[in-house]
Amino acid sequence: MKKPFSLIMAACLVVSLLTGCGSNTPAQAPDADSGSNASWQKASADRKVMTIGDTTFNSENWEETVDPHRTYNGWACIRYGIGETLVHYTDTMELEPWLAKSWENDGNCTWTITLQDNVTFSNGRKMDGEAVKQCLEHLLANHDRAPSDTKITDIKADGQVLTITTSEPNPALMNYLGDPYGCIIDVDASDFDKGIVVGTGPYVVEDMVTDDHLTLTKNENYWNGTPKIDELTIRTLSDGDTLSAALQAGDIDAAYGMAYEAYPNFENDDYQFSSIQTSRAFFVSMNMTSPIIQDAAVRKAIAMGINKEGFVKTMLDGHGVPANGAFPNGFSNFGGEKVTTENYDPEGAKEVLEKSGWVDTDGDGIREKDGVKLSIRWLTYPSRQELPLLAESVQATLKEIGMDVDINCTANRRDFLADMNSWDIYASALVTAPSGDPQYFFTTSCMPGMSYNFGAYENKEVSAMIEELSTEFDTAKRGELAVRLQQAILDDNAFVFCSFLQMNMISKSNVTGYTAHASDYYQVTADLDIN
Repeated sequence: MKKPFSLIMAACLVVSLLTGCGSNTPAQAPDADSGSNASWQKASADRKVMTIGDTTFNSENWEETVDPHRTYNGWACIRYGIGETLVHYTDTMELEPWLAKSWENDGNCTWTITLQDNVTFSNGRKMDGEAVKQCLEHLLANHDRAPSDTKITDIKADGQVLTITTSEPNPALMNYLGDPYGCIIDVDASDFDKGIVVGTGPYVVEDMVTDDHLTLTKNENYWNGTPKIDELTIRTLSDGDTLSAALQAGDIDAAYGMAYEAYPNFENDDYQFSSIQTSRAFFVSMNMTSPIIQDAAVRKAIAMGINKEGFVKTMLDGHGVPANGAFPNGFSNFGGEKVTTENYDPEGAKEVLEKSGWVDTDGDGIREKDGVKLSIRWLTYPSRQELPLLAESVQATLKEIGMDVDINCTANRRDFLADMNSWDIYASALVTAPSGDPQYFFTTSCMPGMSYNFGAYENKEVSAMIEELSTEFDTAKRGELAVRLQQAILDDNAFVFCSFLQMNMISKSNVTGYTAHASDYYQVTADLDIN
């Protein structure tokens, strides 16, 4: 089963190169007379230099810059220690204070947020209420999701106190302000044309080349500890083989997004793993405008024809968890164990298709109906290593039930997503509960016209429940609504959730503080060190 993976990845890389998106920058060896990176780092005892290889800091993943007010660039801002948000997530996805010291709601539309007293931006400007107000107003004026998420209509600042008014009760406001787009930045000092911002985090941007690298230096004005690394480079290495080779060669000191098949190279005393279960789901969205996908029998058969357990066990070497619903089992009071979905049942899938008139009349193994072949155009991308593997697995299992799966694995997926006539199923990766709250997934992915509703899914009952969820403060009732919403979209077979990421970050044994978190944020902190 593993050998075909190299073929799919090779195809993905070829497409990436042809489209000009993503980066396949080869690992650069140090000069012959300079020795390894490690020896170079130790050459100066009073200056520490570190390099992290990362598969996701690229335009393919909507992370072209570190400007949190632009699409999904906030992930890079918060991951690499440039920006911080008002609230922080624990590894049980509970809110705790960060740049905000406390917050309260009046039970309706008014929130009072008290800021920390001792925070400065990296340029030395004090982070007071006026600075945060200016940042949030700029966010609301420029970001595609923040206005509808937060529903903020007015912000007042008085010293270190913010008073925020929303257009309607918004129980998830603080959760949304913990989203990467909520990084608090100095608007006056940031260069939005270049995508470089001034934040409150432990590191400061020195240089950035999209799809290649990001160079950071420590923030001498950091408010919450002393950063240990003098110069930190994030290298975009979207090819898993290149990433593995770079870490083994010593060209990088740590890696995010390592291919599972490369893990044995690092299971020794020279390296260390930091692992955690996350809510990053690998799932498929059905294109509800596609004539073939509009056939409910086809959607149901696809859901029955995907072997989730086999995918995780065989293709991921067990490094993941099969998914049931939009959230992992045991996740708060709305986990996947509370919903039911189609099980892997190829014989049952065949019956569903037969009854709907999809039969193989010419004996080529692919079913037809009204002269149309049962061929599914599967769109995905290579930078999340699980996705090409999922495509390979699904192609094999759906063929067993009489479906042909034509895989388009491309870094240039945005062009195809914009053309609804070019694909039938889109397989992607998404942290479904980045704020520990269920509202984010349903709002972004299940409401008509929203940013992650790629398949144009629309169900009036689902939309009504999302609206209800958006104003419900009671935690238990929010959980009940989230379960009902999951069940509704699963009953429609509009989405198939395949697995959840078990995140593994790998570093050399002399690295400390490189720790995986359930939120998939906070990769670089003041605790990061190398010796």
